[in-house]
Amino acid sequence: MTTKAAHSNRMHPLWPQVQNFHPHLWRAVCGYELNPAMREELLQEVLLAVWESLPRLRDPDMLLPFVLRIAHNLGASHVRAEARMPSPVSFDAAQHDVPDPATTTACARTQWLFEALATLPLNLRQVLMLQLEGFDYQEIADMLGVTLENVGVRLHRARGRLKALSKEEGGL
Repeated sequence: MTTKAAHSNRMHPLWPQVQNFHPHLWRAVCGYELNPAMREELLQEVLLAVWESLPRLRDPDMLLPFVLRIAHNLGASHVRAEARMPSPVSFDAAQHDVPDPATTTACARTQWLFEALATLPLNLRQVLMLQLEGFDYQEIADMLGVTLENVGVRLHRARGRLKALSKEEGGL
């Protein structure tokens, strides 16, 4: 085995921290995919991309934004690809929000939120999901490559749509 091949098989020192971010990654994936099997596949794709990208991380203190940027970029690509070729799998409400096995059971509000997020256009869904993960406007702008003002506008529109959906469904 060559030195380069041996080095690439070693675990990156930040990988254990990435594993601690599993709940964050799971929520990101849930915001982009409703089908449980496709959700698992997307999560594996995200984890592989993170694994391959870790050597390019310059500032270890920025690991969570780095990992979530990868997850959201892949999630957005996934949604765009699915929009071009709709999946023949029908939506099964009973299986919609399969909880992350590594976390506790999701509540009805969480299920509703993932369903509601899936109805939002991609640009609104991304900013709201990142804000729900605790990122501020500037961090979201940096991650998505948009202006601070654009983040504010998108968040305002996303919240407005969620409020309207909530009212339609009886104020969940």
